[in-house]
Amino acid sequence: MEKAIHYQDTRERILIVGESLLIGRGFTALGLSEILSTAKVPKGSFYHYFQSKEGFGVALLERYFSEYDTRLTCLLSDQSRPVRSRIIAYFQGWRAMSADNNCHHTCLAVKLAAEVSDLSEPMRCALDRGMDSIIAQLAGAIRLAQSQGSVLARSDAAQLAETLYSMWVGASLLSKVKRSPQPLDLAYQHTELLLQ
Repeated sequence: MEKAIHYQDTRERILIVGESLLIGRGFTALGLSEILSTAKVPKGSFYHYFQSKEGFGVALLERYFSEYDTRLTCLLSDQSRPVRSRIIAYFQGWRAMSADNNCHHTCLAVKLAAEVSDLSEPMRCALDRGMDSIIAQLAGAIRLAQSQGSVLARSDAAQLAETLYSMWVGASLLSKVKRSPQPLDLAYQHTELLLQ
């Protein structure tokens, strides 16, 4: 039993270290030796948990989206504020995170979507599943806000959620390229209009 706990700790350490390195360098530029030396883990331990660097990337994305889903569920189910303001708070948080990082870093999903979607089908599928989960949660919140009358029911909730998420992913990439929060500021203005 202790061995399984040790392995779980080692796997988590590899994923945590790998994510922090990946955010700064990107997936293709990040070498396995750099992950292992930073995590202070032997090569054999890496292959005990992951069949390949690509398998590591898939596990990293699955972990990322699992934690993201938990945070998003908590935010969108917060009964202390109206549903529309919970949805707006999600996008405010996205904008604030980018501002805190001076647009140099984007979330893991945005960073990897642009980099690996054409290079790795398993990682593309993990991104697709994770992003679909976020969109589904947003659609559920929009649907609830529409039923309560705080968001106009003129648009299909699922389409509106996908439109909003797509707009923010694109705005995040533009903010990174321009090193400016302006694309995210514009996305925020349009989000408020779409969620009238």
